[in-house]
Amino acid sequence: MSKSPITCHVLDSSTGKPAEGVEVSLQGCYSVENSVDMFQPMAKGVTNSDGRCTDLLPPRGASDAIELQKGGTYKVIFKTKDYFAKTDRKCFYPWVEIIFELENPEDHYHIPLLISPYSFTTYRGS
Repeated sequence: MSKSPITCHVLDSSTGKPAEGVEVSLQGCYSVENSVDMFQPMAKGVTNSDGRCTDLLPPRGASDAIELQKGGTYKVIFKTKDYFAKTDRKCFYPWVEIIFELENPEDHYHIPLLISPYSFTTYRGS
């Protein structure tokens, strides 16, 4: 089964469980006059019961596939405040933005995120 070339996984380290229902958006960067970098929305998704968003983009080879750029800069945004509010918890970071560059657009990029109400961490997954 083919999957999105960019996927993510959110775990709530304060509960030790997957973070279901986190809104995720992907944006691509482009430069405008005077070398100002702007981000443009590309895709939206929501984490499933396992805390994963595996269908953010159409799979490569699909008729509606989006071509990713070598050396392109992208940003994934996780709406953490809304997630914590669903369980009557406050949080310090209302959203988490992770900006990354694609070295090889043919590779699969997995972005794990560990969250708690007052911290987060991420790394390049596999």
